[in-house]
Amino acid sequence: MRSFLLLLVFLLARPGFSQPTADTRNLLPVPTTVRWGTATLKPKTALRPQFQGPPDSLTAAAVTRTLARLGLNVPARNQSAASLPLQINFGKVGRAELFDEERYSLRVTPSGITIDAPTSLGVLRALATLEQLPQATGRNVVLPEVDIQDQPRFAWRGLLMDVARHFMPVSVIKRNLDAMAAVKLNVLHWHLSDDQGFRVESKTLPRLHEVSGQYYTQDEVREVLRYAAARGIRVLPEFDVPGHTIAWQAAYPILASGDTLYKTVYQSWRLANVAFDPTKETTYKLLDTLFGEMTALFPDPYFHIGGDENDGRQWRGNPRIMAFAKAKKMLKSDGKTLDKHALQTYFNRRVLTILTKYHKQMVGWDEILGPGLPKNAVIQSWRGKKGLYDAAKAGNPTILSNGYYLDLNLSAANAYGTDPLPADNPLTPAQQKLILGGEAAMWSEFADSVIVDSRIWPRAAAVAERLWSARDVNNTADMYRRLAAVSRQLEGLGLQHRSAPEQLLRQLAGPTDVGPLRTLAQVLEPVKEYKRHFQGFTYTPSTPLNRLVDAAPAESDVARNFNCRVDSLQDAMKATDARGPVFAMLASRRNALAMRQQLQTWQANNSRLIPLLAASPTLTEYAPLSAALSAAAALGLERLALLEKQQQPDAEWQASALKQLNALNKPAGQTELAVLPVIRRLVELR
Repeated sequence: MRSFLLLLVFLLARPGFSQPTADTRNLLPVPTTVRWGTATLKPKTALRPQFQGPPDSLTAAAVTRTLARLGLNVPARNQSAASLPLQINFGKVGRAELFDEERYSLRVTPSGITIDAPTSLGVLRALATLEQLPQATGRNVVLPEVDIQDQPRFAWRGLLMDVARHFMPVSVIKRNLDAMAAVKLNVLHWHLSDDQGFRVESKTLPRLHEVSGQYYTQDEVREVLRYAAARGIRVLPEFDVPGHTIAWQAAYPILASGDTLYKTVYQSWRLANVAFDPTKETTYKLLDTLFGEMTALFPDPYFHIGGDENDGRQWRGNPRIMAFAKAKKMLKSDGKTLDKHALQTYFNRRVLTILTKYHKQMVGWDEILGPGLPKNAVIQSWRGKKGLYDAAKAGNPTILSNGYYLDLNLSAANAYGTDPLPADNPLTPAQQKLILGGEAAMWSEFADSVIVDSRIWPRAAAVAERLWSARDVNNTADMYRRLAAVSRQLEGLGLQHRSAPEQLLRQLAGPTDVGPLRTLAQVLEPVKEYKRHFQGFTYTPSTPLNRLVDAAPAESDVARNFNCRVDSLQDAMKATDARGPVFAMLASRRNALAMRQQLQTWQANNSRLIPLLAASPTLTEYAPLSAALSAAAALGLERLALLEKQQQPDAEWQASALKQLNALNKPAGQTELAVLPVIRRLVELR
């Protein structure tokens, strides 16, 4: 019995089975310091806001929203009702675009709640924390006694939303702003133009938005700006130049470097390698006209000009541009080859002059970094840490997006492990101060307004914690536990990251039981990185995103949870080696039973799903994955049976099983079985 108790304690300490030592509860991001008390604020206690600070309607409205979500607001009809104070003290109205302080303290006691902050931004961050505090006690939900001191590690914590490739209505932007506020992200990077569309109404150059069709009116832009400001979020507009500009050139051919005339926006996701002509004064005149209008529309002091993925091939193929480059000494040492970077630097400096005239600070992707770039230009590094560090070493402020590309369908753990300033960074203290933070990026080739929430959330919350919390907050298992709680919270805010994929599954299943299709979808993931472009299915901007790949999660929670059970099984085997054969004890049996039930479900699912897969043209392509799941589960059950008997597999069986798993590991329908590597681990256990 003593061995059983030791094993039980060991198993329950594994990821997925309990909370870790640090008592983080459901807080994400983890605050700087947290001290929990033993008392609670009684359930259903009404709170009466009391403000000490400058009059601020936005802060008052935020308090009202929080109290409504918590169900703790004083009824307007009964102002005399017994209530406790929600005391809010702040020094000034904060401006996110000026990087005003977001520091706050939050204290919850049985006698009320107090928030102290230097600015109203800190109050907003405290309210976000307050909304994560409720915990169940019996049948009641209470606020625990706590004292929190908190401040962000990085000032720039962003989310890029690409609305050029797939247009996102205002309602989609708003609900994602609510989600950003919930996890303390503070910059919406709005990617508003690309080859496939120009998405803002221009009154000075109206053909830009008219050619694109779907766009935001300027009134709608102002509506989004107000909504974001009320949540302490800046809006950084991006108009990508000189590449990614077919939509511009379809409207105004005078901008083109090549001879091709575009009558419509680009109808492909492949990189077009089309760029503005940087030698014409008419190019800069048009940019001056547009940027004069857009800088007035967007109040943020920063303005993003893109600058990425221009390989210069159109410039090299244009004799007039090459003659210009030769006259400006922009050729390489052979005297013949264009120095593309030099010519783009010339273009960047001309654009910078325009933005400086309109009192904006330029932001661009890491390709714009080069000799002569002014030190106030902000570099956004998407190609790797080298670009981030090179920018800081050159004296430029910089932000990191490499490692935070949500559209690559990598895990939350992958993003969580990406730190803009790890302990071993090569920068001096002065250079480290130039690392402003980072941005998660959601490029939308394969995310329309229906499924985009499921591609951003909840994984973006892992990036939010990495950018807010201390470097040593790095318990991945605990992050996943809290990520599940945040996911439920976001659902309550109106996010559709769960409901939209479920609705798509129901549409695919039609009148049949959706259960078998859901079982398969839960262990599928879209292929990683950019593989979806190259797997036998050609996409255009008008291709409906309504296949099983679009309903599959970006990261399979079911596969990850099964992996946790394999971890526990492996550790239990190691722990019991010195104590004799205790594998049959109840704690191990409970874990093994859950694994067996899951494997049996997967094994039997194919026979249940075959009729639907055969009858549906849109689902037939996933039949190999359904069969592979069944076959892999059967191998897992064989290995589990041996483990329960405390028998080692013979080498021949193990080699055969691994060979079969290798053969099953083939993508289909732009998806892959996320659970195959986990079952492989189970088979390899010894």
